[in-house]
Amino acid sequence: MDSTAISEESWEDSQDSQEQEMDAFALKDCALIAIATGKRAYTLKELRDTLQTIDADSIYHHFWGGLLEPRFEEREYNNDFAAWVRHGLHDYPLAEQLAMVDPILHFDLEDLRQELLETIEERLDEDESSYWRVATRSFEFMRSQIVVFDTYKRWQEPEALAEWLPSLSASSIFYHFIDARRRLPEGVDDFRYWFSHFGDRYQDLCQELSRLDPYFETLTGLRSKLAQTFQAYLQPEKNNRE
Repeated sequence: MDSTAISEESWEDSQDSQEQEMDAFALKDCALIAIATGKRAYTLKELRDTLQTIDADSIYHHFWGGLLEPRFEEREYNNDFAAWVRHGLHDYPLAEQLAMVDPILHFDLEDLRQELLETIEERLDEDESSYWRVATRSFEFMRSQIVVFDTYKRWQEPEALAEWLPSLSASSIFYHFIDARRRLPEGVDDFRYWFSHFGDRYQDLCQELSRLDPYFETLTGLRSKLAQTFQAYLQPEKNNRE
């Protein structure tokens, strides 16, 4: 079963649970399991050619999978394509261009794939040596399988969730604020989707959450920003005391 299938199954379970509990927010946790596709590239041309047909789950993994990997230092590049171009091909200008590609600005993975292809194509056109230059190490195309866990924590009101937000696991933040955007037809995170069930009551908070770009944050940094935003809108008296 691939990652999308597991996510959809979990979302159906989540929907059933939400209906049973009348708008309760059901907290989930998750893990990403990296799986080799057996496809690799040694040149920029091979990277472009494989990108044209590789499963969209692989693109998702190389943009977002690194967030859940344990590490002691901040990542130099936010996606694996930029890192390989920098350290495998030693093409610094292209690495910087790929590092600036923000997946949040794309409605779906096919749109993101297109920007990657156009960026690489432009580099191949301006530097013919890029066609044949062999990297010092190959790019290994991977994909992710997401495994979702129910924590059995439920909240009926956003104010109650705000109290718990600073202590949520980084992987829960990933599942609800990042992975939700490809699960939900609306392309929003789980928090804003839940708030929509309360009418316009949390509209200002939703607008503020829509301005948070999770791509250039660590998950712990993102959790802090979410907690601060929730607190500012839902617990202003606590915010003033601090």
